[in-house]
Amino acid sequence: MRMESPPSKDEIICDTDGAIRDLIAGVQASDRGALGRAITLVESTKHRSQATQLLQALLPHTGKAHRVGITGVPGVGKSTFIETLGVQLVELGHRVAVVAVDPSSPRSGGSILADKTRMSRLATNDRAFIRPVATGSTLGGVGHSTRETILLLEAAGYDIVIVETVGVGQSETLVAAMVDTFLVLMLAGAGDEIQGIKRGVLELADLVAVNKADGDNVAPANLAAAQYRRAIEILAPPSPHWRVPVVTCSSLQGLTEIWQLVQQHHEVQIASGQHQKRRNQQQLGWLQDMVKERLLAAVAADSSLATRIAELELAVEVGELHPTVAVELLFETKI
Repeated sequence: MRMESPPSKDEIICDTDGAIRDLIAGVQASDRGALGRAITLVESTKHRSQATQLLQALLPHTGKAHRVGITGVPGVGKSTFIETLGVQLVELGHRVAVVAVDPSSPRSGGSILADKTRMSRLATNDRAFIRPVATGSTLGGVGHSTRETILLLEAAGYDIVIVETVGVGQSETLVAAMVDTFLVLMLAGAGDEIQGIKRGVLELADLVAVNKADGDNVAPANLAAAQYRRAIEILAPPSPHWRVPVVTCSSLQGLTEIWQLVQQHHEVQIASGQHQKRRNQQQLGWLQDMVKERLLAAVAADSSLATRIAELELAVEVGELHPTVAVELLFETKI
């Protein structure tokens, strides 16, 4: 099996300029080992200077891939769907990379499923690269380095990058903010099919597909698709140039129609100028997210401020202060 597990910490190259140059050359040459080490480097929080050097050097070679986000509730069949689609795309001559977000182990913090059970057919293909990423403590299950990983995969020559999420909480919003096409998989008969989602994930979707539409599930899938279409009609479209399609599909029967719709969306967005506008907005959002992360890190590193926060937290916990008052006191103290 060729699915790429993260290298160990000992394999991270981060000590010399020469090593970074070798890593840059390896990524550009599509060396799988170098790519794995490069991703591990940008995932590390201890080697930001080297990671920045790596990303800056590779930046001119990024941005050309079609980035596709895929989400759906657990049990909707995301892994099988992505494997089937990935194999199909490889057969069409594409180079496909998958960033597969797995649940984290509560003990080790690592990916639970990792490379042992997922996407084995796609993983053995030389034109595919699968990177399991543990959710860790990140809200929504999308790691802080996912965007940087996408850039590295593009620099290594993968022209289609698929980002899969665990399908819970904020993951949909986070992934939609880093891809060109956002595909939402739905499941017929899952309960609360409209009320719970119509103001949430459907507003983000560029394409909705009711999965597992085969056998006895064809009729329920068609019914669910009709319900989603009605819900889509009352929502503002994500783009003025695109009407969100709702279709049924089955990984067992091939996903040709799905990919045609994904390509059609991509072409429409490029022709209308929305593609570049979306990328620009995503870059700005990325900057803002990183600024927030660094500010929070700076707060955590300030020992006097940490002490003051702990005091205020205790006062809030025992009911002596309202949280709003505590925040005001905190900023008055800092200022």
